[in-house]
Amino acid sequence: MEPMDIVGKSKEDVSLPKATMFKIIKEMLPPDVRVARDAQDLLVECCVEFINLISSESNEVCSREEKRTIAPEHVLKALEVLGFGEYIEEVYAAYEQHKLETLDSPKGGKWSGGGVEMTEEEALAEQQRMFAEARARMNNGVSLPKQSDSERSVDG
Repeated sequence: MEPMDIVGKSKEDVSLPKATMFKIIKEMLPPDVRVARDAQDLLVECCVEFINLISSESNEVCSREEKRTIAPEHVLKALEVLGFGEYIEEVYAAYEQHKLETLDSPKGGKWSGGGVEMTEEEALAEQQRMFAEARARMNNGVSLPKQSDSERSVDG
């Protein structure tokens, strides 16, 4: 099956930052589990395809409602339509947390006044904090089923 076509973009133009993705993958697994580089690359490609799928379905939901802007409700409905309903509560909670952090942040997101930007160090610290929060959410009972030792992928 061919990857989804992205309007106006070639497949090479659409990706996620591999270093960040590899770090997420590594942090979500037990320390004794290694992942082969090609498996990491495959996981990144799966993430890109998942985003394309959710984006496309969100656009369909938005169009059916005769709206011109995809809203969070459209994304949540897309998750349901595509069979990912079990994740809606967790996704909504993460969205609400993001809104609170963005509103409470002195930086206030990209549209806040003052022209204040994060330094690279501040951005890295913020990214680390967000990773820690995501790990905590995943490890506090709202996670995918644990894999048995025989199901885990190891470096080969």
